[in-house]
Parts: sequence; C-alpha cells; structure tokens
Amino acid sequence: MKQVTDMTQGKPAKLILSFALPLILTNVGQQLYMIVDSSVVGRGVGLKALAAVGSADWTYWLILWTVMGMTQGFAVFISRYFGKQDYHNVNKTIATSTILCAVIGVILTVSGLLAAKPLLGLLKTPDDIIGDSAIYLMTMIAGTLIVTAYNMAASVLRLFGDGKSPLLAMVIDAFLNVGLDLVFVLVFHWGVFGAAIASVTAQLFSFLFCLVRIGKIEYVRFEKNDWKFDGRMAKEMLAFALPIALQMIVIAVSGMVFQSAINLQGSIFVAGYTAMNKMYGLLESTAISLGMAASTFFAQNYGAGEKSRVRAGVRTAAVISVIMAACVTIIMLLVGKYLLQMFINAAEDGAAESLQIGFHYLIIMSACLVVLYLIHVYRNAMQALGNSVWSMISGFAECGTRILMAKGIVLLLGVETLYYVESAAWPR
Repeated sequence: MKQVTDMTQGKPAKLILSFALPLILTNVGQQLYMIVDSSVVGRGVGLKALAAVGSADWTYWLILWTVMGMTQGFAVFISRYFGKQDYHNVNKTIATSTILCAVIGVILTVSGLLAAKPLLGLLKTPDDIIGDSAIYLMTMIAGTLIVTAYNMAASVLRLFGDGKSPLLAMVIDAFLNVGLDLVFVLVFHWGVFGAAIASVTAQLFSFLFCLVRIGKIEYVRFEKNDWKFDGRMAKEMLAFALPIALQMIVIAVSGMVFQSAINLQGSIFVAGYTAMNKMYGLLESTAISLGMAASTFFAQNYGAGEKSRVRAGVRTAAVISVIMAACVTIIMLLVGKYLLQMFINAAEDGAAESLQIGFHYLIIMSACLVVLYLIHVYRNAMQALGNSVWSMISGFAECGTRILMAKGIVLLLGVETLYYVESAAWPR
C-alpha cells in the first residue's frame, strides 16, 4: 500500500522542505543528465551540432511547456479533491486528465511536426546548422505523447505527496539516456538524431515506472464509470489549466523571438548561448522544485480550508527560496566557467569565443537568481489558490519584456544587450 503525505498537518517548513528535497534531486539530476547529453553532442560531434540542438530548444519548449502547463493545472485540480478527501472525484479527475492528455498529445505532435521546419526558418536559424536542428526537433516532437504521459504520471505521484517515485523515475531516465547517448552518438554515429531518440526512449521507460507506482496508491482505484468522459468536469479542468499553459506558451514564444535574435549572431554565438542555457536549466531546477513542493502544500491546505496555513506556507517558501538562490549563485560564480567547458572542445575553431560568450551570460544570470526563485514561489501560490489568470498575466509581462529587449533595445544599444534580456524579463 503506497503511503501519501498529508500536508494539512505539521510545520510548513518541514513539510515543504521534506517534499522539495526529492524534487530537487529529481530536477537537478534531470538537468545533470541533460548536461551530459549536450556534452556528448558538443564534444563528441562538434560545436555546430551543439548549436543545432540549442537553436531548436525554444521551439521544442513551446510544446513541452504546453504539456507541463496542462499537466500541472490538472494536478492542482486533482490535489484539491485529495485535500477534501473526496477520493471518488480524485479518481474521476485522474481519468479525465488522462483522456485530455491523450488528445492534447496527439494535437501537439501533428501540429508540431508540420510546423517544425517553417518555424526554424522563421527564427533565422543559421544555414550551417538548420539541417541538424530540424532533425533533432522533429525527432523530439515525435515523442510528445510519451513526454505528456510521463509528465502527467509524475504529477499524479507528486500530488499525493510522493516525491520519491519521480526521483527514481529520473534515475532510470538518466542512466538510460546517458547510456543510449553514448551508443547512438559515439558508437553508431547518429549525431543529433541519436541524442534525440535516446531522450525519447529513456522517457518511455520512466513513464512505465511511474505507471506501476501509481497502481500502488491506495486511493487510486478506478471504476468503469470513471472513464466515462465527463464534459462538465473536463471543461472545468481545461478552464483552470489553460491559463497556466497559455502563460508558459507565451513565455516560450517570447523565447523563440529571443532565439531569433541569438541566431542572427551566427553559430558560434549560438553554441556559447546553448552551453550557458544548459547551465541555466541547472540554475532554475531548484526553484522549480521548491515551487512544485510549495504548490502541493498550498493546494492541499486551500482545499481543506486552512487559509492561515497557506499564508504561513507562502512566507516560509519565500525565505527558503532566497537562501537557495544565494547558495546556487555562489556555486555558479565559483565553478561556472569550468562547467561550461564540458560542452565545448577548447581545441575546436571558435571554441574560445563561444566559451567567453557563455561565461559572460552565466555571470549575469546568476546575479539575478533571487528574483527568479521568488517568482516560482508566488506564481505557484497563485495557481494553487485558483488565481491562474493572474499567473497568466505575469507570463504575458515576461513575454512582452523579452520581445521588447530582443527586438527593440538590442537594435538601439547593440549585441551586448542580449546578455541582459532573460534576467530583465524576471522582475515582472
């Protein structure tokens, strides 16, 4: 019988931290294996292959973040019923979420495959890397259903307070991904296609593991009627989840606009930015983890009517986020330059310039992390309390700032301004 965590009882700090730790390990571990993944491409194939993968990132994130926004919204919706101990509707909402995710996954896969090449051209992807970018992007998009299923399964586990199973799933994902990377890229010489197919295959096995773990949760016991599509419930869930997804979509779209400005600087600049961006994933992973843990705490207590505990949780999570941001900033300032060298072979033509670009960018991003960490806490608080529209407005503000910086101020003040675009979009 699978144990779950009731966050309506106990000290907020202890509950949030105890639940956040497995999430931090999960997300940091995931970022680390993604770093290894990019390192294999960058050092095993070359600087331009790394740039090709990086130039496709924001376009793929448009799909991935849509999935994450929808599954996060569905999970918060389910978590409220769990907080109320309404287990019948817990199962009903999980079943409805599964149906909706399947439909969303198919739509995103088909539309993504059709739009991939035109989008890369629209984003001014350099001619010397656009071919590899298209191969990588279309392979990743082909696995959208798998990614959707994995994210939903992991979200269900977390909403029941089980952060350990997604951690174990990440370990499976990491080892498989790295192992398959080494085989597909270095042995079979499949290049960026090998890196993409390794990622999709590894996530398939992670999803299957999460599915088995969900089956062991005592409250998850489906009846035939649970799978009968409930239009009213689906409408309510979509009404809640869509603003969250839309917020992430507009952020991704603004990122694509920013990527087009990066692409105009050439493949060497793109490679340096990509190396930094992989490190940025590591910078943000603890913030995401804390936000997700806090969201579960907020949603359960809000569902149980414990508003005073919600307020206490927000204050506690904010303090924790500031401390975490300071620690991560110090670490990056000390070792960031050495970490960037994992992606780029210093002996390759253009490597020194790419490394300098990446490190300059990393220093600026690290100095502003405290703002980013606080955003994740407050955004998740708004979503958990049902104020997903305000969270969406925040996303629009970020989008507008990034586009203004990338397409407006850069033209006035020069390429140097590109280094400040991302951090300028945070304090919105």
